[in-house]
Amino acid sequence: VQLQASGGGLVQAGGSLRLSCAASRRIFSSSSMAWFRQAPGKEREFVAKIRWGAGTSYSADSVQDRFTISRDTAKNTLYLQMNSLKPEDTAVYYCALDRRGRISSARYEYEFWGQGTQDTVSS
Repeated sequence: VQLQASGGGLVQAGGSLRLSCAASRRIFSSSSMAWFRQAPGKEREFVAKIRWGAGTSYSADSVQDRFTISRDTAKNTLYLQMNSLKPEDTAVYYCALDRRGRISSARYEYEFWGQGTQDTVSS
């Protein structure tokens, strides 16, 4: 499965961005997907995750109430709506797929990764 992330860009603090992650093949309902991010000089960290079939989602405390993960099962596409952006949200954002649906926050649990999309938030 190939994952193609898009939607990154440059935005001012307080602004919004919407990321998309399109899969090359059907995502089965038993799968889970997630967004991670990596800022310069830092480890890749969990942002949000979702059960593909049920749509149940979870977010990291740092983005709670600002970011929303969602999916369109018909389009095999994952989304991340990011509102009230802060300079500390600046990072490369990656989407990831776990076909075993473990709904983990650990990056090593995910088998497939998108190429990453750069989001820069200016102050």
